[in-house]
Amino acid sequence: MHCLVCKRPIPDNSARKLCREHSDAKYLFKSVDLLKSEDLFGKAPTIFVGEYGYPKVNVGILSPPERKDDAWLYDAPNFWGQNLFDSPSVISLRSSLINSKFEVPIKQKANKLLEMAQEISMASRPVDVDILLRKKPVFKLSVNDITMPHGPRADLKTVKLAENPHIDTKVEKVVSDTDLKSVDAMKYLNSKGFGENELIKLLSVGNLGVKVQRRLVPTKWSITAVHDQLGKNLINAIKDYNSLDYTLFFGGYMDNFFLVMTFPDVWSYELFETYVSGKPADELNYTTDYEFYGGRKTYAENCVGGYYSSRLAVLEKLNQLHRQASVLAIRFTLPAYDVPLGVWVVLEATRKSVQNKVMSFDSREKMIDHAKALAKDKFGLDITVFLNNSKVLSNIKSQSKLSSFL
Repeated sequence: MHCLVCKRPIPDNSARKLCREHSDAKYLFKSVDLLKSEDLFGKAPTIFVGEYGYPKVNVGILSPPERKDDAWLYDAPNFWGQNLFDSPSVISLRSSLINSKFEVPIKQKANKLLEMAQEISMASRPVDVDILLRKKPVFKLSVNDITMPHGPRADLKTVKLAENPHIDTKVEKVVSDTDLKSVDAMKYLNSKGFGENELIKLLSVGNLGVKVQRRLVPTKWSITAVHDQLGKNLINAIKDYNSLDYTLFFGGYMDNFFLVMTFPDVWSYELFETYVSGKPADELNYTTDYEFYGGRKTYAENCVGGYYSSRLAVLEKLNQLHRQASVLAIRFTLPAYDVPLGVWVVLEATRKSVQNKVMSFDSREKMIDHAKALAKDKFGLDITVFLNNSKVLSNIKSQSKLSSFL
């Protein structure tokens, strides 16, 4: 077995995906140790827009403390998921990203620092930058349930691009088209193979949309906006498909597991989220949100960003199968997932669950019985409370079908 980054040999009995140099927990503090002065030269793989102080926000250029040829790896959630990176590996990578930040209004007209951040967000690969900070940063790991973590923060004094960014012509096309709505720009780029992470960066720094409407969008908000919009595009597509039979998917990633049940009906979606405490006697707490065929009219304030991320993964699967369905999904979070790494974990965990072997059933009752047994066996939980309180299940049982009149 070899390290995914440098290809150095790793013992076959190791649980690591990276060699010790790339995954050692001591790297959490290495970024500050390496930065001996306020000068920083390296490759910047991404940007970050904070929400504090809105409508004035901090825009950050994120980069390792030294030049790294593998800088792309520091902002590669799809790659991490596909290659089963564990939590310590991701924390090690992201905690070493220094956030060189500056403050601007969300509708800033002209700003050289912002223009450089916008170019970095458009680039196909990390851009060489020369950064001068106002003072040496102090280590701090910033984490939350929506965005990916990053490490130390420091005020940016000046920045220069040490090379011309490599920008795809398709990205140039939508950024330069100031009459193109952001939803249409995202749909076009996504159809050309650009993933959610690329779209989030473009939207965050105000690179998309009609000229008079362009503005900075905090990364925390742009993640949900992109996942929501990509999901809506897929909903419009699958509504023309026939219904999927009774099927069940189960799987997960990074101690987040999803049990996904589909019912042969028109599109609807419901998510339950619960924390597996390991103590069966404890009262089962959960959060839930749902939507019927007409879609949501308000933000999913209970499950928040995880709702749109898990929904997107389910819709990708339905679109792949050319089917629509009413869907009931249950998320089980284990205690080992003790540091929030962002909703990309939810997206990748749901993707892995629906990529697993399809379990098909000839009746709703048999599928539900199997789901109950699976949850009991894997987590020691009785999911009857979810089923009894499910809006989607209640709607399926009560809604009259055309077939009942034939």
